[in-house]
Amino acid sequence: MADLGVTLSEIELKLRKLISLKNQLQEENSRLIQRNEDLQLELEILMTENAELKEKINKLVIVNVLENEKEIEESRQLIKALVKEIDNCVSMLNAEQ
Repeated sequence: MADLGVTLSEIELKLRKLISLKNQLQEENSRLIQRNEDLQLELEILMTENAELKEKINKLVIVNVLENEKEIEESRQLIKALVKEIDNCVSMLNAEQ
């Protein structure tokens, strides 16, 4: 009978340890679930920010290309004006001869 009491005490002790371990694991699981949700939210925010930055880069590239084209066109106009002025000077020199 004493052996039965000792065995019951050991079972009860093991059961309490298992219940304690179960509670700890449930708490850890809750923390991990919350951490996962936090990370998912952070990921969504970062993905949105990434998409916005890519869009901004695309717009800046387009603006830069347009500005370069504008500069090229302005340079062409300046060269045309200079060539015209040189032609006028050559014409005047030829007229004087």
